[in-house]
Amino acid sequence: MHQQLHDKRIVCKDLIKALEACHLDTWSRWTGGCNTMKIELNKCLHAQSVKQAAANREKAKVRRERTEKAWQDIRGDSTDAGDAL
Repeated sequence: MHQQLHDKRIVCKDLIKALEACHLDTWSRWTGGCNTMKIELNKCLHAQSVKQAAANREKAKVRRERTEKAWQDIRGDSTDAGDAL
């Protein structure tokens, strides 16, 4: 099961419902009648995943910059104290 299916803010909800309805018809499911819906759902979920990954990268970049600044402050303070000796 795709991770996005557990999210309450599902973007691809209509495609998921259409695929589930198609899968209720066993003949369509076994003869490939639902394949186009499945492909469309996979494209939608992939696009959502790419969007989420980009957002996560941005958050990580901000966290990394904040961490680097904190380390520079720490190193700068300890370097100044070491120079005084």
